[in-house]
Amino acid sequence: MEINFTHHQTAHCENGVISNLMKHHGFEISEPMAFGIGSGLLFCYIPFLKVNHAPALTYRAMPGFIFKRFAKRVGIDIKREKFKNPEDAKARLDANLENDNPVGLQVGVYNLSYFPDEYRFHFNAHNLIVYGKEDNTYLISDPVMETVTTLTAKALERVRFAKGPFAPKGHMYYPIAFPESLDIEKAIVKGIKHTCRDMLAPMPVLGVKGMRHVAKLIRKWPKKHGVKKANHYLGQVVRMQEEIGTGGGGFRYIFAAFLQESSGVLNNQKLAELSKEMTIIGDLWRDFALDASRIYKNRSAKTDAYNNVASQLEVIADKEKVFFKSLKKAIK
Repeated sequence: MEINFTHHQTAHCENGVISNLMKHHGFEISEPMAFGIGSGLLFCYIPFLKVNHAPALTYRAMPGFIFKRFAKRVGIDIKREKFKNPEDAKARLDANLENDNPVGLQVGVYNLSYFPDEYRFHFNAHNLIVYGKEDNTYLISDPVMETVTTLTAKALERVRFAKGPFAPKGHMYYPIAFPESLDIEKAIVKGIKHTCRDMLAPMPVLGVKGMRHVAKLIRKWPKKHGVKKANHYLGQVVRMQEEIGTGGGGFRYIFAAFLQESSGVLNNQKLAELSKEMTIIGDLWRDFALDASRIYKNRSAKTDAYNNVASQLEVIADKEKVFFKSLKKAIK
C-alpha cells in the first residue's frame, strides 16, 4: 500500500513534517511559515539534561511543540498517540496507512540506517513521515533527505522505541480535521509574540539571558573542568547548534524567511527589514560555531580563545535583545 504522497525536502525535520503533511491535505504552508507560526525559535540551556555526557542546549522549541502550536493557531486538530507495546504501535501505523493517511513519527537518530554515520548519535527528537508499506518495508519521507527512502519493520520499530532522553515511545501524530480556510494572519501575530516572549524572558537559562549565561560558563570551563572537558562541553554547544536539526544559525535563517513571507501576508514592511537583520544575526551564529570548533578540534589550551568565543556569544545576545524588542513593537 502506497499513499499518493509528494516528498519535499526541508532544512529541519519537524517543520518539514508539518509543511509536507499540510501540502498533502491541500494547504500550501511553507517550512518557514510552519516554523514561525509554531514559535520554533528558542535558546535554552538545560544543565540537568545530559546529552553525550555534556549539558544540553536547545535552539528550538521542545519536540512536538512546533506542530502543537501551529495546529492550534491555524485551527486544525491533530491526534497524537504513544505506546507501551511495539505491536500496538505497528498496528496503529498500519491502520492509518490502509486508510490512506500518512503519519508523522518521532524517532531516534542513532539507528536510522539511511543517515550518514557521522550524524547517527543518541538523539531522540527527529521527525519523519511514513506514507506507505510494501511487504515488510515502510516507505519513508524524511524531510531532511533529498529523496524518499525506506526502513524495514524491525528497523522502524527500533527507532520508534529508542531509549534515553526524549524517548519517543512509538509517538505518532497526524491531522484529523481542518477548517475551510486557515486564519494565517492571526496565527502569524500569535507566533511572533510568543517567540519574542521566550527570547526576552527574565530567566537565566532562556532566550537572550540564557546566551549570556552560557557565555559566562564558557569563560570558566577551562579552569573549572580542564581543557579536555572544556573542549567537550564547547563541542556540545556547537553540535547542538549545527548538527542537531539546523541549530542556531540555520534556525535564524528560517525565521528570517518567515518574517519575509509574513511581511507580504500582513502588508508590514518593517518585518521585511527585520528579516534582513535576522539573516545577519544568523551569520554571526555561524561565525561563532566556526571559531568554537577550531578551539576544540585543535585542543587549544589558551584561555583567550574561550574568552573570545564567549565575547562573540555576548555580542549575539546583545543584537538579539535589540532585534526581538523591535520585532515586538512591529506587530502591535
